[in-house]
This record gives sequence, structure tokens and C-alpha cells, in this order.
Amino acid sequence: MGTVYAKSEEHSSILPSITQEPIRSEPQQQSDSREIYLDGVKARVDKIHVDGLARTKDDIIEDCIRDLFKATDFQDVLLKAHRARLKLDELGCFKSIAVFIDTSKGTGASPDGLEVTFNVTEFKRITGGVTTQVGNNEGALLIGMKAPNLFGRGERVQVEYSHGSKRTTNFNLAFVKPMRGKYRPIFTTSVFQSNSEWPVSGYKELDRGLLLDFGFHSTPLIKHNLQWEATIRDLAVLSRNTSFEVREQAGLSLKSSLKHIISIDLRDDVIFPTLGSLLQLTSEAAGLGGDVGFLKNEFFVQGNYSIAEDFVLQGTLSGGYMRGLSNDMKIGMSDTYYLGGPLSLRGFQMRGVGPHSEGDALGSLAYWASGLHLFTPLPFRPGRGGFGDLFKTHLFITAGNVGDFRLGEHNLMEALAANVRISYGLGLALRLGNMARVEVNYCFPYMYEKGDQVHPGIQFGIGVQFV
Repeated sequence: MGTVYAKSEEHSSILPSITQEPIRSEPQQQSDSREIYLDGVKARVDKIHVDGLARTKDDIIEDCIRDLFKATDFQDVLLKAHRARLKLDELGCFKSIAVFIDTSKGTGASPDGLEVTFNVTEFKRITGGVTTQVGNNEGALLIGMKAPNLFGRGERVQVEYSHGSKRTTNFNLAFVKPMRGKYRPIFTTSVFQSNSEWPVSGYKELDRGLLLDFGFHSTPLIKHNLQWEATIRDLAVLSRNTSFEVREQAGLSLKSSLKHIISIDLRDDVIFPTLGSLLQLTSEAAGLGGDVGFLKNEFFVQGNYSIAEDFVLQGTLSGGYMRGLSNDMKIGMSDTYYLGGPLSLRGFQMRGVGPHSEGDALGSLAYWASGLHLFTPLPFRPGRGGFGDLFKTHLFITAGNVGDFRLGEHNLMEALAANVRISYGLGLALRLGNMARVEVNYCFPYMYEKGDQVHPGIQFGIGVQFV
């Protein structure tokens, strides 16, 4: 059932790649290979060693590794050792974690007994640096500093400041506390300030607020985040040409909201998945104080299917709906839905689909968007096995709609299907490590409305989550 590529050293090392093929053992001094099948190989863990601990407390380590003692065969040992390594990594205490397995030695060793050793290297008391980050079609310079593992159980304080290429700035001061338990709970509290400009909508916004986040796993594959956010928002016009509809919303507002996020990620890779699916559900209720009030629900689904070697068909579907709580509470422009741009409906300008006033995108209360993509290797496979594997040929067709649809309408499906925007095209996609994907596409808007702002021709996009 599993495959491990091992090299003869002081201990037998485990690599995290496990496939549906037999083991190939490749000794360092021999050229011949042999197949080893893990099916039915009985094994149990007698001892677990964790080397390299200095500040980290024993109880939080024991909570991460105790399931290893429940393993009944060798394959189960491999899987549980890999999961234990992931739990240790989630603590944020260690710079590196290596796993070694050896047969049990000494008195009391069982015939099928194994000893598992985790070799860890703890972070220094204070770390920091200057890096770059990409996302949402923007690059940013990030300056960060953190004090990891403050009290020996994964607690950390971190400070981050970023300056984006589109004149956005963000400051965040956070305290993170992992907790014990099979649900892997993590509590985060942060104070933030965010400054952003939206020329396509004619406004700029300054947010200052407090965020409380409680994350946990109901199953190993289902992650939940419960959040409470209180934000003071200052919306201002960007220029003298800003439309009257945008000017009406200028000024201070207070938003207090509860949010629940569910994530199920079964993909084999984040940037270029070849199989698996992703499901994200987000529900938000604002109006627990302040003058902003609404109920909002949104979903994102992605499925990937490998039709041939390195030929992947990907389908995406997303949608959202929101409504106000009362006439006394408003819905800000930063809360409504927008559609269009290289990360959503390609072939249209950023926020180019939907209602506009004097060229400013106003946003809507509902939307849906879908995409069908085919990723293939470059023609003739140049640079195969190296730099060329970072590039993919990309063919796509996207469709969507945005507007103030009402769930109570009898012709809701007709309203969703009416005035559908469609675009298609082809281009190149580039992998930037595990950070982001870059797309350079030649787009053809096929169906659009009179007020839409189309973008035929070459379009550049950079981000992680694309429709």
C-alpha cells in the first residue's frame, strides 16, 4: 500500500511521499534494487524519542505523538508518524523536524517493536526578516518579527508590516496560542490597521480593528475558524471625479461581526493540483453593535481531475449572497460582491462586471462565477524535469453574473442565468514556489453587457485562489 525511499544511515529515514506502489530500497553502496511490500507487516511502537528539546514542555509534545503507540502495522506507523510530524510543525516551535525509525533494541523490546525518533531544531527566541509576498494580483514587501514558543507550549507574539505595489499598507500585532486536544485548537488575537485604495470604485479605506480567531479540526481533514471582528472603517473619496453614489457612503462606520469558515482541502498541491478537491464555506453576521448590519454567505468549490500524464482538467464554482438586517443599518462598499479581473472573470477589468456609476464599480448583493480550465505541459516539453516543469499551458472558459438578486423571487434561476458574462482564452501559468501562481492569458470576452468594462487581449494575474 505504501512506498518509502530509504537510504542506509544511522537510522532508517522516512520520507513523506507515500504512493500506491511497492517499496524500492536503494542502498547507498549498491546499484541493484529490491521491492518490499508493506501489506500485513506487523509492527508496534515501543519507544518514541524527541531529540533537540530545550524550551518546549513535555506535555504539549506528548499530545502530538501519543497516537503512534496505537499503530498495529508498519504502514500505520508511517502514516501516524507523518501526522505527528504535521502536528509538531503546527505548534510553530520548530525550524526543522526530521523523523527516523529503527528496530527496538535492549531489554523489553518486542519482536515487532520499533523506536521512532523525532529530531527537532527549535526556533531562536526572536526571529524576523524582510520578505516579499504575492496575492490578489499584488506584490508586497513584508517586514516581520516574532517571538516563538514564549512559554514552552507554542505561544508566540508576531508583528508584521507590509507595503503593497498598489499603495496598500497593513500592520498586524498578534498573539497565537496552540492548545492541547485531538481537535488541534489554536486561539489567535490580533490588532490590525489596513489602508487600501480602489481606483476602480473611486474610494480609499482605512480600517482599524480587533480580531479574535478560534481554529480547530472537527476531523483530520475539516478545519473550522470561528472569528469575531470589530472594525472602525473610514471610507474617503479618491479623487474629484468620484461618483455621487460613492460619495454618499464616505465617512466613518463601525462593524462588529461573527464569522464561521469551514475548509476541506483534499488536493495534492495548492498551486498546481493534479487531483483532489477544495471546499470553503463562509458565513458572516454583522450587526452586533455598530451601524453596519447584514447576513452573508459565500462558497468556493474546486475539483481537479488528471486526464493523462501532466494533463489536468480543473473546474471551479463560487457564489455568494447577502442581505441587510434592517433599514437602520447599512452595507458598506467593502462588504458587497464584485466580479471581474484576472483572478475571477478573466477578460474583464478588475470589478468590471455589474453596476457602475460614472465608471465606479458599486458592488452587488449576490454573485456567481465558474471556470473550466485545462493545464498541460509546454509544447515539446522544454526543460522537462527542471525549470520547464514550473510552466503550464492554460486554456480556460469562465462565466458568471452579479446583481441584487432576491431569494424570494419565483424566477430566481432565470435572474441568475440572465445577462450571463462569458469569456475564454489561453495562455501560460507559472508556479512561484508554494506562494502563488502567475497567469499571462490572452482573453476573449464573449458575452457582456453595455455597462461592463471589458479587457480583451493580454491580462496578467497573480494569486493563490483563482475562479
